[in-house]
Amino acid sequence: MSLDPLIIETSRNNTKKEDSPQVVTIITRQQIEEQLSISTDSSQVLSNLLPAYSPNTQKLNNSSQTFRGRSVLYMIDGVPQSNPIREGSRSAHTIDLSMVEKIEVIHGATAVHGLGATGGIINFITKSSRASELKQHVDIQMTMPTSNIDSDTLAYKIGYQAQGSKDNFDYLVGLTNEIQGMYMDADGNYVGSATVRGDIMDSKSYDGFVKLGYWLDDDKRLEFELNRYELKGQMNFVGVSGDRDNGVATSSVKGTPEGLAPYNDVQTTSVSYTDNDLHGMDFKAQLFHQDFEGRYGATTSNSFQDTSIAPQGTLYDQSQNQSEKVGAKFSLTKADLMQNKLSVTTGLDLLQDETSQTLILTDRTYVPETKYVNYAPFVQLEFRPTERLVLQAGARNEHAKLNVDTFQTVAANNSVTVDGGSPSFSKTVYNAGAVFKITPSTSVFANYSQGFGMPDVGRVLRGINTTGQDVDSLIDLSPIVTDNYEVGLRVNHHPYDFEISYYESNSDLGSRIVATNGLYTVKREKKEIRGAEASLGFQVNKDHRLQASYSYIEGKSDTDGDGKVDTKLTGADISPNRLVASWNARWDEKLSSLLQINHAFSRRFDNDDFNFDSYTLVDASVGYKLPIGRMNVAVANLFNEDYFTYYSQAAYANDDFYFKGRGRTVTVAYGVDF
Repeated sequence: MSLDPLIIETSRNNTKKEDSPQVVTIITRQQIEEQLSISTDSSQVLSNLLPAYSPNTQKLNNSSQTFRGRSVLYMIDGVPQSNPIREGSRSAHTIDLSMVEKIEVIHGATAVHGLGATGGIINFITKSSRASELKQHVDIQMTMPTSNIDSDTLAYKIGYQAQGSKDNFDYLVGLTNEIQGMYMDADGNYVGSATVRGDIMDSKSYDGFVKLGYWLDDDKRLEFELNRYELKGQMNFVGVSGDRDNGVATSSVKGTPEGLAPYNDVQTTSVSYTDNDLHGMDFKAQLFHQDFEGRYGATTSNSFQDTSIAPQGTLYDQSQNQSEKVGAKFSLTKADLMQNKLSVTTGLDLLQDETSQTLILTDRTYVPETKYVNYAPFVQLEFRPTERLVLQAGARNEHAKLNVDTFQTVAANNSVTVDGGSPSFSKTVYNAGAVFKITPSTSVFANYSQGFGMPDVGRVLRGINTTGQDVDSLIDLSPIVTDNYEVGLRVNHHPYDFEISYYESNSDLGSRIVATNGLYTVKREKKEIRGAEASLGFQVNKDHRLQASYSYIEGKSDTDGDGKVDTKLTGADISPNRLVASWNARWDEKLSSLLQINHAFSRRFDNDDFNFDSYTLVDASVGYKLPIGRMNVAVANLFNEDYFTYYSQAAYANDDFYFKGRGRTVTVAYGVDF
């Protein structure tokens, strides 16, 4: 049986997965549904399926969740969700995966979609209607711990979707609503609340999704989509500091936190037009708008103190990020040049990102409004000199400009006045790769690609504490250009498939967050990362499949400024080496099952405070088709592993962030189509 080749939409030039010179993972709808039966947390789903992606924090905050040790560009149908101008570590939670058809993941640095993909791209591709008449779906599920079950620890979710078409018009509408209870650790105690950074526990969330499509003719399509997602804390619990030195975890007690509820509130809107036969070419155009708000909890942080308002150490305040993006993407592909050997894609991307951060309880400016304007023409070539060789090359010319008005820092940074400015940057980034088929089922690949990113501009600006600074002359605002080198082997020979790759990722002026006296600032320094990934799949028969994937990574930075890397990167930057394995089984037409294992290996750092102790999580689920609908029962952390999260152990040595991982849970779900 031959299958149609998988086309990577995220590649911009209709590249087939088998012809990609980079590692690409396509997470299917079936995989998404299997993972959602275990956990509705989108970061957990990604972590379960991508060993090079850092373990999930189990919080709303996705700080330290890197990919191959670098920043991830999250997208929804090509619309950027990441907020690199003020990286508040909330970009991983902007859509409910119930609305997603598949997830395309490009491993390693790439500039194909512009700013932010120094570690890779994770593109959530939403569902489209496939029905010729009205079809509806409803699902409900409940999650509970296996000890101390009560109203505070239960979680509920309900979802509804409708799709259909009439003549040339089609539509899909989706709604979800979820209430998350408190998490319990393996000992039956409340997991610590991330009162300030934001939590998924004790929260309410909803997602409303609409996609409307219209076929102008057989080749031309106009599409509109809107996604509105909000996750908001219920403010029923407060965190209690732990004690790292004595192994005491951060905990939670009933109570009302100070201030207003932390939340993510995101609206993504886009209009796209495609023409598959514009004088023999493929044309794609997209206009988009993304409005993001991320609010954090109230705290007496040192950076919020101002003795003109309240005595030192007593002032509660809380910050809120606002980011509004408006942009457009255009591409034109000619695929039949030189007797179908050459494909050329050219295009233009436009982006304006206005970002600020305010202290909402005292109405102070924490990060001034920063406008980032970017335009980037690009060209991408794919050449097949023979049937066995595919060559790719491309260039993208990034033109970027920052606009910041003169502003004053907060009192904790000496209330200094910083002269505004409009620094601009222009950089051409390149990529080149090759795939050679040794046999029809075996190929080798090599790739060089550059990623274009920015440091956390907002953190740089708010951290200025000396007079005489000018936005135009701040070296810390310079872009991050990452060079990614990769070689690999790919085998797809039924009943098994295998892929292995080695990569190096280097940047001369990288970005690392450091903590000093409770204040987090940006250090610009040379950074070098190297690693390897391997995956092996075996189709035992048509009903049983075994899969295993492994990621190895290590990295260092130049902390003394001598031009040589000397200090190991911590868990704030790189993930542990990880092995994930699974067994999918279909026992008959009604019964199916999944068993998966996720092992994070121990890691030692130069600073013993960040040393990480390994843990192993096992999940299992069983699905059964009923006469009407389908029932699913899943157990997460099957053996009730008692562990501290990687984020808590290896990223931040802080008693407030010393969180244990979630203990065993049971999820029961039922869904029906009608």
